[in-house]
Amino acid sequence: MADLSMQMKDYRLTTAQIIYHLPDHVNLLQEYIWQEYDIAPEYPTLRKFLDFWVDKIEGKLHSVYVAKKEIITPGDYRFADWQGTLQ
Repeated sequence: MADLSMQMKDYRLTTAQIIYHLPDHVNLLQEYIWQEYDIAPEYPTLRKFLDFWVDKIEGKLHSVYVAKKEIITPGDYRFADWQGTLQ
């Protein structure tokens, strides 16, 4: 039920692919996948995480790719094809 209440507040499931340089081998790239509920297009939760990354983590960011998905979409629900009673 928390997912529905969050969607009512315009939250969406957000996934970020974070590509960063390894601290000891700057020519090598590593991937980190981050996923959280966030508000598009500002993404305050993701921005807070990226600010933390820049301040506290040694791996320099290379690129960040963001995708979002509505929590509940019309395709998630459909009418039943059959209705009956078992006795």
